[in-house]
Amino acid sequence: MEIAKALSKKVRLLILDEPTASLNERDSAALLDLLLAFKAEGLSSILISHKLNEISRVADRITVLRDGRSVGTIDCRNSPADEDQIIRLMVNRDLEHRYPLHTPKIGETLMEVRDWSAWHPLHPDRQIIRNIDFHVSAGEIVGIAGLMGAGRTEFAMSLFGRSYGARISGQVTMRGKPVDVSTVSRAIDAGLAYVTEDRKELGLHLNNEIRHNISLAELRGIAKNGVIDEIAELRIAQDYRDRMRIRSPNVQQAAGKLSGGNQQKVVLSKWLFTNPDVLILDEPTRGIDVGAKYEIYALIQQMADSGRGCVVISSEMPELLGICDRICVMNEGRFVGEFTREDATQEKIMRAIIRSTTATLPISSIPSEATSLAMGV
Repeated sequence: MEIAKALSKKVRLLILDEPTASLNERDSAALLDLLLAFKAEGLSSILISHKLNEISRVADRITVLRDGRSVGTIDCRNSPADEDQIIRLMVNRDLEHRYPLHTPKIGETLMEVRDWSAWHPLHPDRQIIRNIDFHVSAGEIVGIAGLMGAGRTEFAMSLFGRSYGARISGQVTMRGKPVDVSTVSRAIDAGLAYVTEDRKELGLHLNNEIRHNISLAELRGIAKNGVIDEIAELRIAQDYRDRMRIRSPNVQQAAGKLSGGNQQKVVLSKWLFTNPDVLILDEPTRGIDVGAKYEIYALIQQMADSGRGCVVISSEMPELLGICDRICVMNEGRFVGEFTREDATQEKIMRAIIRSTTATLPISSIPSEATSLAMGV
């Protein structure tokens, strides 16, 4: 609708800022086809995006910005863009690996979820989570894959203090003992934390200072007799700023003035301050550039190495394949497959999704181009 509104003004130049950030792969492909159609009609477009495959597909020229400066322009009209070259310009260094190398040290089961169910809050006859069993161990990074609408975020939010859903039922245990996660504060006390997929609306107070955002979920940690100790808050915020490498002049800066990657580090700091046993990260690198993504991956691995369990929900399958020790596949509110790091591939994940959706349709009868599109290839 936003694009239609712009076109109604008979524009000659259309600027699109992260237009596919909240779209699934099919809708993203349709939008890119639309830009190519506009180009054929003489309409110019500027596409701002962190998704290199989308930029490479439609761009005639690619200009890379870093720290507020143009650091290079690549002409794609005669030959395809070299993705490695784009990455080098973005991060100002070579990346031998897109994802940090990691050797997991997986221990005992930290959290176990049994027979978890939830219903839609507005449509009481619609079950959104269907009798899920799930577990995560100490030192383990577990990915949850699935198409948009599969129920991944709904599951995470219903688990974290019943933040979403109605008629929620099931049991959660931490280190073998039943825990109460019926409210957000009880979920935090039980050792659970949830990094939302929408950091700007639900994860941060953008007008508040970094230090206030970091302490927000665990005010008891900086309070004495119900009064906030501002010196303690400042000291803790500065400690997380250094440890998480948050790029800001000081912790008094408003969170809204930070880049996307640094905002995400503030959100992570907020939940790490609660000292969780299990951290659920929902689309942790959405809207973040390649260099910042690498840092977030490294932080997730550090959290796992400290003995925590990490659950990563992501729409980018290469991301899950690159950082997770185990991947659970979700579709229509239930888990339909599970793969180890060594066994997981994009094709196997998509087969699990498609077979669970269209059980009577052989995978061989599905056009290969449709499967490729769904996998984001």
